[in-house]
Order: sequence, then structure tokens, then C-alpha cells
Amino acid sequence: MQRAGKAAAGEISRRYSDRLQRGVRVYTGPGNNGGDGWVVAEALARTGVEVIVVEAIEPKTPDAIAEKRAAMESSRGIRSIPLGKRSESVQPGVVIDALLGTGSEGKPRGAIGEAISIVNALRAGGSTVAALDMPSGLDATSGVHDACVMADATFTFGGIKRGSLLARDCCGEIVVLDIGLDDGAAERRVLPGAGHRLPGLIDGPWVKANIPSIHYDAHKGTRRHLAIVGGGKGMPGSAVLATRAALRSGIGLVRSIVAPENTGEVLAAAPSALISGWPTRAAEISSLISEWANAIVIGPGLGKSAKTKKLVERILGDSALPVLLDADALNIFDGDLDALARILKGRPALITPHVAEFSGLTGASVKKVLDARFDIGADVAAKLGATVLLKGSPTVIFAPDGERFVVARGTAALGTGGSGDLLDGIAGTLLAQMSDPTRAACCAAWVHGRAAEFCGYVRGTTLEDVLYALPRAWNEGDSLVGAPVLAELPAVAT
Repeated sequence: MQRAGKAAAGEISRRYSDRLQRGVRVYTGPGNNGGDGWVVAEALARTGVEVIVVEAIEPKTPDAIAEKRAAMESSRGIRSIPLGKRSESVQPGVVIDALLGTGSEGKPRGAIGEAISIVNALRAGGSTVAALDMPSGLDATSGVHDACVMADATFTFGGIKRGSLLARDCCGEIVVLDIGLDDGAAERRVLPGAGHRLPGLIDGPWVKANIPSIHYDAHKGTRRHLAIVGGGKGMPGSAVLATRAALRSGIGLVRSIVAPENTGEVLAAAPSALISGWPTRAAEISSLISEWANAIVIGPGLGKSAKTKKLVERILGDSALPVLLDADALNIFDGDLDALARILKGRPALITPHVAEFSGLTGASVKKVLDARFDIGADVAAKLGATVLLKGSPTVIFAPDGERFVVARGTAALGTGGSGDLLDGIAGTLLAQMSDPTRAACCAAWVHGRAAEFCGYVRGTTLEDVLYALPRAWNEGDSLVGAPVLAELPAVAT
């Protein structure tokens, strides 16, 4: 509790030094989250900040009681008042939410519910709201938030909670603070995976350490070849987006293989690519794909039919090249994971379904997939022997060996048709260059999301903007964070 409170106080002081001059109000509850609030109050008061602690409910746990006593005895800069006292009407610069912690469930009521309403009203009036560990009223596991604090920043301890990523708009900026729960976390860039905390959280330094470098003397051969199969009737745009994303991700050569009637349109939109019609003979599959490519992407705009299913089976039957399957290349196997497992056996493979596609493959309802998004892909990855990238907010990646990772970057600008096609081109490029589906998936999802963040606003941003932001995402990434910060996520764009 001491480490958590002091780390949070230090970051609050560093980030909001100008606002602290207008005073701080700390709202505390009865449990250990309230105890964290008392530690923060004492630490800030020691720096000369005027601090008022508003007790919605008096502390009830031994640790919280002890921290209140220590704070009141050690500093003359703290005033403690009950909820609803008249002096609360003064507008503070910073409000600290220490009402409820990770163990709370259900809609807050009584004094806690009243305090949450007051905190949100103060934020509406111009105060900056900093939540400790979780915004009060937000369920740490499910992300349910019938009535919760709306924070400008959430200072979370030891690891990001699942609920925080399911309700990013409630949390503002998320700052993960090291409080000694896992001494190796900072070095591994991986956060704890127990309880409501998340497994490996992918960040910029991790991505930079894992993407292959492109040497100064690289050429189109050493930068590898990627075959993209898709672009069925009426859907050339999907193949175009995937192709252009691959070209902006460092591929040496990309061949876009589309329905014959679409070759002209794709060539006009992506003149740097090689363009071919769907192969009709085994010799064509070998020359266009198996003997030429280093990896294959199948699915963008492919179309779901007996013809396209046969095409996929023939392409995958001709070689054991690494493959990424998306969209209709997955939909053609709806309800038949066994057939998909057979066709993928013996090759590095990545599938990138969104929630509805995952539902179709497995038979699980969309609601079940959403409710269990952090766990539901593990068995599928093991059965297929393939990495599963379950798209969404956040994106969760499941490796066949049981490892799982989370990518929490991006904005709602990616919530539009064609966004997954961009991801296919990015991930396909990395798959061709590293032949490791899990690393390729993690890096691609992070770069995809980061590019959207660089676009800024959601309204007015198109996938063209995301494409043009890719070079910045590949080359700038995140800055390194310093102790006690383990990781940071920006407030979501609207």
C-alpha cells in the first residue's frame, strides 16, 4: 500500500504540478483502495499541496485504518471532512478517486454512489480526476460500469486490469505502476497474468525488439515475397488495402492474386505490386505462389463459395508455406475446425478472426466470445496448431503453446470496413520476414493500432490516413518509460 500510494503520488505530482496549486481533494472508501488514497494524500501534503480528504465511508480494513492514522499524525497539511460538508463546493485542481478497488462488484449505492456523482460533477466543472487502480464502480474483470467515475487518468498497480481495457473511455490515460508484485515485470515487458490482471501486454519497446531489421543493402529478395489471395467478385478493394499495407510495411515484393475480372482495378490502385488472376491449374499455383512466395495471405475480399473453398484447399495443399487466413478464408470453414486443423497442419499459421468470424468457426455465440475474449482462443489455437489473433478492443493473441498476449492500441477509426485488410498486409509482411506467427501477430496488431492513434481524431479519419501513418508507427513507436512506470496507454481518441 505504501509503495502503491507513493508511486501514484509521485506521478500525479510530475504530471499535474500546475493543477496541484489549486488544491487536491481525495475521496476515500472503506477498503484498501481508500488506504491507498490516504498514502497519496500524505505524500502530496508533504510537498506543500493543500489536501482535503473526503471520507465517503470511514476506513474499515486494518491497513486502511493504519494509513489514515499515519497520515493524520505525520502531516498538518491534510484536512479530513465527511461526505457532503459545505467546504466541498470549492473546485479543486485535482480530484483523486480512492473509493473502490478491484474487489468491488455491482452498482455502487449509498454514500459511495453519491461520492462518485460528486467526483464526476467536479470533473465536469474542470477538475482533473485521477483514479487509483480502477475508476470506482468499474468491474475489474468484466468491465461493467453502470455508474462509475470517469477519470482523466488511472494509476493502476502491478498490471492492467481486464476491465480497464474493456472500458477505456472510463479510464482516461492508463499508467501502470510497479509496486513490487513481480520483480521481473519491467525487464520482460510482460505484466502479471493472474486474476483480473492481463497476460503479456505488448508495447513499443517490445515491438522494436522483435521486428526484423532491414539492412542498408537489402533488396527485394532479402525483404521477402508475399502472395495475397483475395479480391473476389465485387470486392477488389480488400485486396488493394492489404497489398498497399504490405508495401508500407517493408515487403520486397507483393503479388496480389484476385478474381480475373479485378486484375485491372487492383493494378491501377497498387501499381507497385505484381497482379495475377486466380490460378486454375496446379502448375500456376506452384509458379505464382509456392515457388515464389515466402508467405501467403488468403482471405481479403475472397468471397464465400464452393469455388473459393476449393481454391484455398488447392493453394494450401501445394506447399507448407507460412499462411495467414482471414475473412472468407475462415468463413468457408464455419463449424468445421477439424477440417481447418487438417489443412493447416505442419505449417506456421496465423488466423485473424473478428468476433463474428470466431463465432462462426467455433459455434460459440458472439456474446460468449465477447465475455470470454481473454481466454476463449486458447483451445482453438491448440487444436489448430496456429496462432489466433482475435480482433477487437483490445486484441488478444493466443499461441498454440498456451501463451497469450494483449494489444491495447488503436482507436475507433479502425472500426470500419477494410481495417482488417490493412492488418492482413502488415502481419503478412512480418510472417514472410520472420516465419513466427505469434511475434508477427503481436507486432502487426500493435503497429496497426499505433498508426490509427497517430491520425488523432476518429471522425474524419479514413483508412487512407492510417496507411499514410504506418511509416511513423513503424519507426517512432512508444518512448521508453522509466521507473516506477511499467507501461502507459493514452486516453482513447473520440
